[in-house]
Amino acid sequence: LWRFGYSARLLKSNHFGTAASNTSVPAVWMLLAPYSGRIPGLSGVPKKNSFFTMPESVEDKADLGLYLPHPGVRGMTLLNREAFKRTIVVPVLKVKKEIVNTLLKSLKHTVLQRPGLKRVVEDPEGEDSRLVILDPHKIPEFSLGESEQEVLKQLNVPPEVSKYNLELTYENFKSDEILRAVLPEGQDVTSGFSRVGHIAHLNLRDHQLPYRHLIGQVIIDKNPGITCVVNKTSIIDSTYRNFQMEVLAGESNLVTKVKENNIAYELDFSKVYWNPRLSTEHGRIVELLKPGDVLFDVFAGIGPFAIPAAKKKCRVFANDLNPESYSWLLHNCKLNKVDNRIEAFNMDGRDFLLGPVREELSKELLLLKEQKTSCHIVMNLPAMAIKFLDGFRHLLAGEPCSTAGLPTVHCYAFSKHDDPAKDIQEQAEASLGTSLDGRCSTYLVRNVAPNKEMLCISFQVPAEVLYKRPCP
Repeated sequence: LWRFGYSARLLKSNHFGTAASNTSVPAVWMLLAPYSGRIPGLSGVPKKNSFFTMPESVEDKADLGLYLPHPGVRGMTLLNREAFKRTIVVPVLKVKKEIVNTLLKSLKHTVLQRPGLKRVVEDPEGEDSRLVILDPHKIPEFSLGESEQEVLKQLNVPPEVSKYNLELTYENFKSDEILRAVLPEGQDVTSGFSRVGHIAHLNLRDHQLPYRHLIGQVIIDKNPGITCVVNKTSIIDSTYRNFQMEVLAGESNLVTKVKENNIAYELDFSKVYWNPRLSTEHGRIVELLKPGDVLFDVFAGIGPFAIPAAKKKCRVFANDLNPESYSWLLHNCKLNKVDNRIEAFNMDGRDFLLGPVREELSKELLLLKEQKTSCHIVMNLPAMAIKFLDGFRHLLAGEPCSTAGLPTVHCYAFSKHDDPAKDIQEQAEASLGTSLDGRCSTYLVRNVAPNKEMLCISFQVPAEVLYKRPCP
C-alpha cells in the first residue's frame, strides 16, 4: 500500500481543485486494481477487450491519480511543458459512428466531461465505428450499471467496456493542478489573482517565491487575455497607495485599461492604486446619490467614485495626493466626458477638507435647503482615513440652516477587532469628539486577510461637531 501513498493523500485532501474533489472512493479501486492479485480480499477487474493507441507502460498500471500531471514535475522551477505528459487508462465503448451523437445524449452523465479532452476518438480497428470515452470515475471497474446497460440495449450497442490509453499533456491540466504537482507537497498553492486589464496581480507567500516565474507563466498560459503577471513585493504605501512589484512573466507593460460598472478607466498599475474587488462598493455608494447631489471625494484615486457620480449628474470635487493618480483622474474624466462636472485637486486630504471642502460646504449648505439635494463626503483610505475625521471639528462657522442638510460621510477603515463595527465606531467617535450612537451605520466591505476586515462607517456630521458657534 506504500506505493499508493501519494494517491491516497490526494484523495483525502480537501485542498486539491476540481479534479481531486471529484475523485470518489471507487476511484481508489481503480488505483489498486492492477495489484489485486497481491492484495488479499481485492478481486480482479473482469477482462475486456483493449484498444491502445500506444504501448502500455508501468506508469499506466500504477496510476498515480487520474488527471494529475506526471509526478516527475515536482520541484520544477523553470517551466518544461513536455515533462507534464502522462498516460491514463480510461473506459471506452465501441459504437457505430452514425449513432454516436444519440449515445452521447443518452449517456451524458456517464461520458467523459472534462474540458479540453475529446469524448469521441477514432477506432483503430475500423473506419465505421468510433470509441466513446467514459468518465473513469463513473465507471470505476470498467463495468456499466444497469441504467447504462439498458440504454445500450435500446441502441443495439454491445455493453462491452474496453480500455483505452489516453495521453494527457500540459494543455489538458488546469492551472491549480499544475501548481499542486510542482510545488512541494503539503504546502499552500495560490492560483488565484486579481485581474487588472491584461495584468494578473499576485500576492505570493515566501514558500512560493522560488517558483514565481513558473507560476506567472502558467497563469498566462491558462488565462486568455493575460499578458503580464506581477507579484507585490512590499506592503501598500499609505501615502500614495501604491506598492513595489516584480514582473514574473510576460510583457512589462503596466499601463492598462479596465472596465468597472460599465465605465472605462485607464491607469499605470505600477504607479496608482486600483483594486477590482471594490467594484461592488463603488456601485453601492454611487447608488445612494441622486442627480444634483454634491460629492466630495477626499482620496479619489483615478476616479471610481467620482466619475460614475458625475455620470449621474452630480457635482463632484475629487482630490488625491498622488500626482500620478491626479494625472490619471484628469485623463479618465476626459475619457468619460465628465471633465465639466468634476473639479479635481492634487492636495493632502486634510488640506482638501480645510480648503475646498470648507469653502464649498459654506455655499452648498445654504443652497441644499432649497434644492432638496444632499451632500456626501467619501473617504476611502482605510489605513488612515478615520484619523482625518477630526478635520470636521468646527469646520464651519455660525449655525446650521437645517440638520437635514448636514453632509453625510462615508469613511473606510480596517479592523482586526472581535467586534469590528464597534471598533470602527469608537475610532470615529474619538476623532470627532462626540458619540455616534444611533447616528451611524457600518457596512462590511470585504475580508482583507485573516482577522482583518474592511468596513465603511456612514453618518451625518453632527451639527455640534461641524459648526463653531460665535461667542455670545
